[in-house]
Amino acid sequence: MTKLQIRAFLYQLGCFACLFMLVRFLVGSYTDLTGIWVPMTAFVIGTLLSPKFQAAKTKDGEKLFMKWIFVKGVKEIG
Repeated sequence: MTKLQIRAFLYQLGCFACLFMLVRFLVGSYTDLTGIWVPMTAFVIGTLLSPKFQAAKTKDGEKLFMKWIFVKGVKEIG
């Protein structure tokens, strides 16, 4: 794995973890769900809402890209 692939993995993991914890807290506090349904709901929502990061080789070298449902198109990250 290259340095940018590791960075993409860590960015994706961090974004998912933050969204998962936030959604788990909100679902646990404001809904009547109990047991396994709280983390399962948080997992699905976190997976759908978190941005996707990918390292790709281009003619200019390797670059990091992000795609998110709240941003139109694919964005290049440093």
